[in-house]
Amino acid sequence: MASIKQKAALASIAVTVALTVAKAVVGFASGSIAILAEAAHGLVDTAATLLTFYAVRLADKPADEDHPYGHGKVESIAALAETAFLFLVSGIVVTEAVRRLLDGGQPVEVTPWLAGFLVLVIAVDFWRVRVLSRLAQETGSHALESGALHFAADMGASTVVLIGLGFVWLGYPKADAIAAIAVAILICAMSWRLGRRTIDTLMDRAPTGASQALAEAVDQVPGVVSVDRVRLREVGNETLAEIAVNVNRTLPLHRVAAIKSAIASAAEAARPNTQTTVTTNAVALDDETVMERVHLTARLQGLAVHHITIHHVGERLSVGLDLEVDGALSLGEAHTIASHLEQAVREELGEDVEVETHIEPLQVEMLTGADCPPETVAHLAGALKTFAAEEGPITDVHSVRVRRTPQGLVAVFHCRADPALSIGEVHEAVDRIERRFRRAHPEIVRVVGHAEPRRPLPS
Repeated sequence: MASIKQKAALASIAVTVALTVAKAVVGFASGSIAILAEAAHGLVDTAATLLTFYAVRLADKPADEDHPYGHGKVESIAALAETAFLFLVSGIVVTEAVRRLLDGGQPVEVTPWLAGFLVLVIAVDFWRVRVLSRLAQETGSHALESGALHFAADMGASTVVLIGLGFVWLGYPKADAIAAIAVAILICAMSWRLGRRTIDTLMDRAPTGASQALAEAVDQVPGVVSVDRVRLREVGNETLAEIAVNVNRTLPLHRVAAIKSAIASAAEAARPNTQTTVTTNAVALDDETVMERVHLTARLQGLAVHHITIHHVGERLSVGLDLEVDGALSLGEAHTIASHLEQAVREELGEDVEVETHIEPLQVEMLTGADCPPETVAHLAGALKTFAAEEGPITDVHSVRVRRTPQGLVAVFHCRADPALSIGEVHEAVDRIERRFRRAHPEIVRVVGHAEPRRPLPS
């Protein structure tokens, strides 16, 4: 896209120089002051197209340390400068036209080849306006847009000059000056519209309705509680959006990251070429449960808790939980950690809340070990099956694996139970088997029992 803009600007320079030279030659040859004025206008055009080329080259440079948002606004500055050129040319044209009206007009030699030359100039300007307008729309370049406007003014000026020469040929010598004033008014009107839009861009004015459209699109993203703020600014053909949203504070970080990614996609869909920066604010929801609040409090302190029980004792809330800490810690160190957690829970739920923690060692991770001999596995599997048969609800102990580690033996087994039983009932039955198994075999340091629903009997 960058090379397309630069090639368009270079082609525009070449055509402008060629037309300016041709207008000067024809103007001197015919003695037409109007054509010579067009040649002078062409000099301004040349300066404007050179400015456009410089602007699009600089705007295409990537962002750097001094310009973190890129260099896109240089196109708006160039467009503003070209607008000033257009107002300057309009003033010169009006001044010369008024002088001619006061002097009674200037004699102009109107010939067919002069008219043909103006028709050719109009055709070339028409082609330039179409090409630059299309590229400006595709790339969002304000510099190319201003260039297209400049050449549209040239085309209008040449058309009015041609019409004025027609009236001069019919015997109205002042027609040329009147047409020139009309062209100047047209140029001023077009320049004012472009200048106002360019100034809006430089002042970071958000496009009408864009902020509201983005806010509505973001508000539909799952996980967004509400949209707090949307700020937009245009840089070249891109829109930079800063969006702040509120999300549930209990969400884990990976879920918040997914929400931010979805927000960026929604913004791009609502307004193409939008680069989005998303800020999330964690807020408490009215429907948060006590369980969620306790889990959040522990997570913020980087602690592992489980088996949380919550109940009311009269008007008082009581919370009990198991806290896992490093088994190598002393009781005093572990108790300090538990006390800090209990105080944090009270600050979250209220100072009158009763909080009790059961401290237990954190399970050791990344144990190294090896499979036990088959006879050891068979012996321990037999013991598990015996205990399961005696406990009742648990059947079909299978997939027994036993590994020896530096800390002791680790056993894993699968079993089955009635699928209609509750999780609590199944967990208690498996837990009874594990406790009996460890009492019978003290070398076992860890037992993992995996319960599966019992397959229905074939009919």
